[in-house]
Amino acid sequence: MGPHPAVAAIRLAVRRVLQDILTDHPGGSPLVLAACSGGADSMALATALAFEAPKLGVRAGGVTVDHGLQDGSATRAVDVADRLRGLGLAPVDAVEVTVGRQGGPEAAARDARYAALDAVAERAGASAVLLGHTRDDQAETVLLGLARGSGIRSLSGMPAVNGRYRRPFLLLDRDTVRKACLVQGIDVWEDPHNHDPAYTRSRVRHEALPVLEKSLGKGVVEALARTAQLSRDDADALDQWAAQAERTAVDADGGLDVARLLTLPPAVRRRVLRRAAVAAGSPAGSLFARHIEETDRLLTGWRGQKPLNLPGGVAVGRRNGRLFFQAL
Repeated sequence: MGPHPAVAAIRLAVRRVLQDILTDHPGGSPLVLAACSGGADSMALATALAFEAPKLGVRAGGVTVDHGLQDGSATRAVDVADRLRGLGLAPVDAVEVTVGRQGGPEAAARDARYAALDAVAERAGASAVLLGHTRDDQAETVLLGLARGSGIRSLSGMPAVNGRYRRPFLLLDRDTVRKACLVQGIDVWEDPHNHDPAYTRSRVRHEALPVLEKSLGKGVVEALARTAQLSRDDADALDQWAAQAERTAVDADGGLDVARLLTLPPAVRRRVLRRAAVAAGSPAGSLFARHIEETDRLLTGWRGQKPLNLPGGVAVGRRNGRLFFQAL
């Protein structure tokens, strides 16, 4: 008798990602880390990695991050690390981070977490870090992006591959992943923040999505996840167009030629403006649609306006038919 269908599903998802990693590293034995909080999704990920990696000749390790936001978090991180070692993963790191305040508590915790994961991966020489996000997480991300009104890129959700990061479970629903833990007898930790209405994602998960499914019927999560993929394809194409357009619009002084920009479709032109703002030092996570719209008015509604101040201490102004982005 084979494994339970849920267990088979998570193993297959991880196996496919490992095969892709091996394709990128022919003839080697790459190190792949599972990022694990001790929750059901990431514990399912770690167990599947521990099962599949040896069969493919992949070295498998793990890392857990202690955000220090709850009592007993340090002890829990040590426990999670011990459990990862018990699965046969090596090396395993437990990393303590300090969470700042920029961008709000959720964004600050995410930034600290990824900085820690990057540092561990660099130190260990890991080829990839696996993350346990599911299709439900993807749907929540799309809904949050829709609420922010930040354009098609925010609707594209989380990529399956982003540099060293891979998300094997994006096509699997949360119930399947958690069922895999249950049938394997894996103890999991439930982060109380996941049920705390003070956090926006928690409200989306426990209030907004259930209301949508009640009103519109089942399938909302799947539809939102599908929207993410379609949006990502469109956004990637537009971003490629914008990168090419920027190269033709920029001059030797770093200014953007207004006349050339005005020949571009608005969706492409605003991407060029966003790229220029980020390159000048404006944080991508703090640069919203309203900032780009106001910048675009320096092109489409020029009346001699003063330079605009963008997030991150960046100013954008127009002079002599060109647009300049400069750090203050």
